[in-house]
Amino acid sequence: MRALLLESLHPRAHEILHGAGIEVEAHDGAMDEDELIEALKGVELLGIRSKTHLTERVIEASPSLLAVGAYSIGTNQIDLSAAARHGIAAFNAPYSNTRSVVEMAVAEMVSLTRRLAEHNRAMHDGVWSKSAIGAHEIRGRTLGIVGYGNIGSQLSVIAEALGMNVIFFDMAEKLALGNATPMPSLHALLAEADIVTLHVDGRQGNSGFFGREQFEAMKPGAMFLNLSRGFIVDVEALKDGLESGHIGGAAIDVFPVEPKKKGDPFVSELQHVPNVILTPHIGGSTEEAQRDIGQFVSSRLRDYVAHGSTSLSVNLPNLSLDQVQGSHRVAHLHENVPGVLAAVNQVFAEHGVNIDAQLLATRGELGYVVTDVASGLSREAVEVLRNMTGTVQVRVLS
Repeated sequence: MRALLLESLHPRAHEILHGAGIEVEAHDGAMDEDELIEALKGVELLGIRSKTHLTERVIEASPSLLAVGAYSIGTNQIDLSAAARHGIAAFNAPYSNTRSVVEMAVAEMVSLTRRLAEHNRAMHDGVWSKSAIGAHEIRGRTLGIVGYGNIGSQLSVIAEALGMNVIFFDMAEKLALGNATPMPSLHALLAEADIVTLHVDGRQGNSGFFGREQFEAMKPGAMFLNLSRGFIVDVEALKDGLESGHIGGAAIDVFPVEPKKKGDPFVSELQHVPNVILTPHIGGSTEEAQRDIGQFVSSRLRDYVAHGSTSLSVNLPNLSLDQVQGSHRVAHLHENVPGVLAAVNQVFAEHGVNIDAQLLATRGELGYVVTDVASGLSREAVEVLRNMTGTVQVRVLS
């Protein structure tokens, strides 16, 4: 079995797959569609971060692909529906780098309110400009968190421990942690927050979510952070707000268009704007986070190909499975229609297959039944299952 790992994944990701007897090929950069189609010939497992996109075209051209791992929080770079229709399991790391992103957000809030970027630039230019003008503590200031998920809620707790007042807005109803206050609307939050930080997901519906209207609704002099997705912010509107002084400073880690690999040129309207911190999409890029992500996602890929476990898959029915207990394990992914389980068991009965254990899970349009059999599994029985109406994929694991 072969795995292709792209975008400079942590060595731990390689070690886990290699330790499972999987041949690993690694590349530092991302790949476009044509490159990926060529590279995936004969490859069963794919590991990517945010720059490589697994599109429907790539999926249809890669019949050997069994699973893809997004070594990141988001999965918007994967066509999850197309992957599911072709029996390709998708996994991600929804929690492994939340602490790293939160710590960076705190560091940037302090840096902006103390205007450290400007002081640093002046010192490098040989200018001694000691002054308290425009510098503030974050204690007692109001932090507005837009998106109260894993990252936003953890930031909420830490910010409150630092003495900040925390308000938040989320499209879904969320339980407030500590003394954080939910706001009835985004505009209500913007009217009160001294610092606004975005932590929303990468669904396409969020494109252009934060634009000129939202920047104009912010308090004069408020700071702005985006460590979530680049395409959700109107960068030109942000630049105008910064240059007019309405926005007091900004820290931006993600951009609408980002270079494919380390060392590529980078251009943004926000370059050379005062009190702006620009970083190359490194919110989750600590050695600790990347190690944990490598461990988590590669373990999911290993367990799926070895045991059929789909635990924490983002697009297939979830079954948490241990090692194969019988002689064989038959994993049958199928369309979620009535009668499939009965039909599967009828095939086993007609071919003299004795069932030791069986689990079924469904998710939307898909069902997943895993059957452990002690003996009697014939090639003919497997072929009947494979050709049965509604079958998406059949795998036999030993």
